[in-house]
Amino acid sequence: MSINATIHTNGTHTADSRILTFTNPATGQQFGQVTMTSPDEILAAREQMRSANTVWSQKPLAERIRILTQFKGLLIDSVDEISATLNQDAGKTRQDALIELFVTVDIMSQYLKHAPKWLARERIPKGLYFFRNYYTEQRPYGTVGVIGPWNYPLVLVLPAMFAALLAGNTVLIKPSEVTAATGVLIEQLINRIPDLAPFVRVLHGDGQVGAGLVASKPDLIFVTGSTTTGKKILHAAAEHLIPVITELGGKDPLLVLEDADVEAAAKWGVWGAFFNAGQTCMSVERVYVVEAVYDRFLQAVIAEAQNFKMGYDTSKQSPYSYGPLTFDRQLDTINDHLEDALAKGAHVLYGGRQDNLFMEPTILLNVNHSMKIMHEETFGPIMPIMKVKDEAEALALANDCDFGLGASVWTQDVKRGERLAHKIDSGTVLVNDTISHFAVPLLPFGGIKQSGNGRTHGREDLLQFTQTHAYSIGQPPLALDIATIMRYPGHYQLGKNLMHVAFGTSLKQRLAPIRETLEDEGTKHKLLAAATAIGATAVAWRWLTKK
Repeated sequence: MSINATIHTNGTHTADSRILTFTNPATGQQFGQVTMTSPDEILAAREQMRSANTVWSQKPLAERIRILTQFKGLLIDSVDEISATLNQDAGKTRQDALIELFVTVDIMSQYLKHAPKWLARERIPKGLYFFRNYYTEQRPYGTVGVIGPWNYPLVLVLPAMFAALLAGNTVLIKPSEVTAATGVLIEQLINRIPDLAPFVRVLHGDGQVGAGLVASKPDLIFVTGSTTTGKKILHAAAEHLIPVITELGGKDPLLVLEDADVEAAAKWGVWGAFFNAGQTCMSVERVYVVEAVYDRFLQAVIAEAQNFKMGYDTSKQSPYSYGPLTFDRQLDTINDHLEDALAKGAHVLYGGRQDNLFMEPTILLNVNHSMKIMHEETFGPIMPIMKVKDEAEALALANDCDFGLGASVWTQDVKRGERLAHKIDSGTVLVNDTISHFAVPLLPFGGIKQSGNGRTHGREDLLQFTQTHAYSIGQPPLALDIATIMRYPGHYQLGKNLMHVAFGTSLKQRLAPIRETLEDEGTKHKLLAAATAIGATAVAWRWLTKK
């Protein structure tokens, strides 16, 4: 797709409008532009979505599913257009762009299938009120602001929009200004579904437009981006107590144990480090190799890196493994980390050459945790490798990080790998694979620590766009309910006895009320009198029946 005309978000143009130019990072060629959304237009879009929510949220779920199914079908029909745009806008190969769309559509398909169950009313146990009914329902927040990144401008935007809409929200989307052509395409695709178009607005522009979106006070914000960006949005949203869901950066470790399949660890470690030029939040960003297999691993990694080719073309059958970095600011970060590491004693084992925004697969040795490249997110095609003594040292170094998005453990003893995985501070851990978990639609994805607080994929993803409402239904309080009796004074002993019987942690504790009753002198006399009366009645009955 080539966009040659200026595209306006609301069909108007003002004298002070700013222009975003689309530039292919591989060629430097400009291929289109879009007018940034103005502050007034942001506020107008927010009000439109607020009003539209009263319509969208009241549509039956089946109707929302019908409309969103149309949108999913349109994406499939538009696969070549979408992959061509991502190829031009981000420098991705057409196949990598296809993978991004494939995962997007897969997630949508699963959500459409499971949404009726996930969003269904849930019955709640009655507790002490035996004659009442309790249940919860999920309701939408209202209007959700989705702030997207530039590294995966499709799959990290559309599923969030899709889940929010499916849950009954209207949506404001702020795509990254770095991949603005993809943002325009998203808007065009939405507008091709007349039943969907009134309930989504796309806000084009830079960080000021993102700030304007936050300032417009949406009911919920979902942001995918760097930890620095996430902190800024959290700070701004806190002033208005706007809840924020964050999917932020990572510094994922790869641990190679002495019993690993070294060739497989090298093959998929290289893929996990260099896929999409390393511009993936769950990329392999640091590697710890047990010394027993260190030399073998280095040899295998070099061999794999030699087969990982960078380059760019527009064909659907591209021979390249990855394209350019998406923009020059990211290259600045990469070079800062690289220079810092080299100054502190690291050296390049393989690669390292740069040509404009293209960077070879780069393998770095003699690294340590004093270097930025081992504790700050690099987001580029660099694989720093560190020799460790054993599993314990690898684990300690893997956990010595402010991020906690993903991790990878390599061992031929799968049970050992699983045990180690449970000790790693990370949202997701893979045993004998890298970064592939994102492609599993129902497996929750997200991080801990400074990697964010959200979860995409699956039930957790959809329900984070809802708020739980609880209901208690029944007649006025009945005297037979124990909880009703306890509303009145004079029932301390009853409550105490009930607590022991119902919640006691041992048989002795549960039977305590019976023991106390039997030990009470007044109760003993009453029981003796009752027993005497019962005995006398039995004797009289036997005498009468004999007559």
